[in-house]
Amino acid sequence: MEQLLAQFLEHLRYERNVSEHTLRNYAIDLAQFHEHLAPADPHTGERRALDIRQIDHITIREWLSSLHTAQKKKTSIARKLAALRTFFQFLIREGVVELNPAKLVSTPRLEKKLPNHLSVEDAIRFIETPDLETDLGKRDRAILEFLYATGVRVSELTKLNIRDVDFRNKMVRVQGKRRKERIVPFGDPALHSLLNYLQVRSAFLQHAPIAERESEALFLNYQGTRITTRSVGRMVDKYIVQCAGIHNISPHALRHSFATHLLDSGADLRDIQELLGHARLSTTQIYTHVSMEKLIEVYDKSHPKA
Repeated sequence: MEQLLAQFLEHLRYERNVSEHTLRNYAIDLAQFHEHLAPADPHTGERRALDIRQIDHITIREWLSSLHTAQKKKTSIARKLAALRTFFQFLIREGVVELNPAKLVSTPRLEKKLPNHLSVEDAIRFIETPDLETDLGKRDRAILEFLYATGVRVSELTKLNIRDVDFRNKMVRVQGKRRKERIVPFGDPALHSLLNYLQVRSAFLQHAPIAERESEALFLNYQGTRITTRSVGRMVDKYIVQCAGIHNISPHALRHSFATHLLDSGADLRDIQELLGHARLSTTQIYTHVSMEKLIEVYDKSHPKA
């Protein structure tokens, strides 16, 4: 089975062009399934031979049941089942098995969680928290402005190069999931913050040896290399502490705020889908629920017969 898993991961990487994050999740989930079926010998580290064709829907249900007993989240269990479905679909394509047993197993019913987003006022207040008297503050302000102005994912932001930004026309070329590109506009505040940051960006590069400098990357850390998603997360956490009244948000909350505020202002859902880089409109439609909550709140406060 280990060889089949390795082939499947190669298929995901080179044929389906999945992100490193997705690839890592598939590898972890399927390795856990393998460990459940054939645990390694504590003395030799070897696993007993496993015939993949002997795995049926009952085997998979038993594994998912053990995960439920271990109090794993439903979202985590659903993701692992999805990984198995995709794996067995690959095995069918390769002629290893004839049926996909994971398709006979129902996905756990998940609670619909509405995206966590900020009000317009709180979004602006949060974005303006960094200290513009420092180089780091100028960089952080540019990152926060850009996240809110474009709605890009943090993983997409960290991949941006300077050449991806059209400063004259205020547009950016973004590489989304499965390397699908899209063009997203941004406004004057984001442009102004970017230009301020670019004036001090060379100071970041000077902290790295010439061989290690990533001069093409748009956003750098203080070591002169490309900033990571983890660094952006830590940066957001830092400013949450400084910004009174704002709690429990992540960098992704700025993406949710971007979409919600566009919808509240009358933007078409399909246009928002294009800006966000969603493959399916149904993914974008969750923002209509957010706006509906706001509409009901306004109605309850304003209508005399509410």
